[in-house]
Amino acid sequence: MKRCKRCLMADTKPGLILDEQGICQACKRYEKRSEIDYIKRFEELKILSSKYKRTDGGYDCLIAVSSGKDSHFQVYVMKELLGMNPLLVSAGDPFTKTKAGQHNLNNIAETFGCDMITLNLNPAFVRKMVRIAFEELGSPTWPLDRAIYVFPIRMAINMRIPLVVYGENVSYEYGGVLQQETYSASDQINNDVAKKVDFSLWLKNGITASELNMLYYPTAAEISAAELEPIYLSYFIPWDGYRNYEVAKRYGFRDLTHEWRRDGYIEDYDQIDSIAYLMNVWMKYPKFGFARATDVVGYWIRSGRISKEEGVELIRQHDHKLDQLVLDDFLNFTGYSDREFWRIVDKFYNRELFEKNHYGEWILKYPVWEDK
Repeated sequence: MKRCKRCLMADTKPGLILDEQGICQACKRYEKRSEIDYIKRFEELKILSSKYKRTDGGYDCLIAVSSGKDSHFQVYVMKELLGMNPLLVSAGDPFTKTKAGQHNLNNIAETFGCDMITLNLNPAFVRKMVRIAFEELGSPTWPLDRAIYVFPIRMAINMRIPLVVYGENVSYEYGGVLQQETYSASDQINNDVAKKVDFSLWLKNGITASELNMLYYPTAAEISAAELEPIYLSYFIPWDGYRNYEVAKRYGFRDLTHEWRRDGYIEDYDQIDSIAYLMNVWMKYPKFGFARATDVVGYWIRSGRISKEEGVELIRQHDHKLDQLVLDDFLNFTGYSDREFWRIVDKFYNRELFEKNHYGEWILKYPVWEDK
């Protein structure tokens, strides 16, 4: 495993590429921002939005939201800055919600004066899917992530709202399988967040086709007939999660400062909607040798908030940790015992990255703090 010489991101991340100098494409793209005329691009966003603005009171765009800071920022841009009338759509999860998450989802609709439609999948179905996805893929929240991508597009077709607004292009901004910078989010389903899975996996494990209804992505013909235009705001605005957080706070967003200090996390304002959902985030560690602390360290180094040396220490202290509350909520929802859970996790440890010590503990072979 190699790390980016600047931001410390591991090359085990799917789609991440290190150049001959050992620099990842996320760092190079961040540096390239200085060459981009974002004032001009924001004017392009205004022109694009005006194409869909309605005068009859109807919804003129659809925004895919969670209860997060970035979602608050998206609505702020489209409603407050551009004067659009958005319909908000959200795909919820059945895990225990944080107080901040509950507050923020209500707040985003009330503060900005928007209607919202929320999808709540059948909890019993989600439980079955989560168990299968965990045991077979090591990606327990696959069905929820899939619904997050499917639901907004389905609603846009059903409600006849062509303009669909997303936040950042995660592949382009942070390094991933989609390499092109584009304002169009039409290819977002292929960004590997909810990886491609043959649906026969679910059918052979007792899931029926009718249960999978909300996980089938609309066909290209359906999307074309609806003349949808999904876009990334990150093309038009230099994306900065911390800036988004500062803006969101002015509009009532709450973080976890007074609620929960999470092991494995170095901030308290991102991915705060629910508890057990974070199991999927931690599962990157056994599979790829890094987890959430590495992600955030990369963001902070690129934006100049911390030094590389500070990043190394943050990764050393936090990256491997699985929060007990996350584990307990996941076990409570799925019905696994602790022993069953760790037996399943054990098979997903990447043997090229980890080895067991004489106590039977998995140890990272190439920790960043030992790099010479």
